[in-house]
Amino acid sequence: MPQVPFNTLVSALLEGSHLASFPTDTVPALAARPDRADLIFQAKQRSLDKPLILMAGAIADLWQYVTGSDDELKVWQQMAETYLPGALTLVLPASDRVPLTMNPSDPTTIGLRVPNSAIAQTVLMQTGALATTSANRSGQPALLTMPEIEAQFPDVLTLSPSEFPVLNAPASGTPSTVVKWVDHGWQVLRQGSVQLNFGDSG
Repeated sequence: MPQVPFNTLVSALLEGSHLASFPTDTVPALAARPDRADLIFQAKQRSLDKPLILMAGAIADLWQYVTGSDDELKVWQQMAETYLPGALTLVLPASDRVPLTMNPSDPTTIGLRVPNSAIAQTVLMQTGALATTSANRSGQPALLTMPEIEAQFPDVLTLSPSEFPVLNAPASGTPSTVVKWVDHGWQVLRQGSVQLNFGDSG
């Protein structure tokens, strides 16, 4: 995997020409410009019925990608402000700004997250929201270190350790909790780092 300066990685992502990987607060991300999400599916050999998530550097950058009533938006914003940045992914009704390549089998929804990671936020504040997923082949365990990712994805760009010495710090390895907005309530799709229990009422 080519290790490149920060500006080179950001430029390549903005151009849509390359995949990149960078640490987050859970597991390292494999990222692409949202309209080039097909690059991620190809690299991971990932089934098209497994959607990607949109990751951004700030909560405010994500609301343009969802659609709902004013009351729903208030509930979503309250949830986001409580847990984000952090290890929570919100699956919400998608607006027409979400490229179809993000979730080919169900373009009506989109997962959103803001990682609690200075490196990830630094990248995302420059690129805008990116299509992301864990850095691993589909069906395999998430790769947790840059050397592991370099070995499996030799064409994916990563940041030069000389610029970011903490790149080799271990990830938590625990994926984000995923909750979906269903029938005016929350449904836990995956229990991860953030412990949530909404009971039968949603």
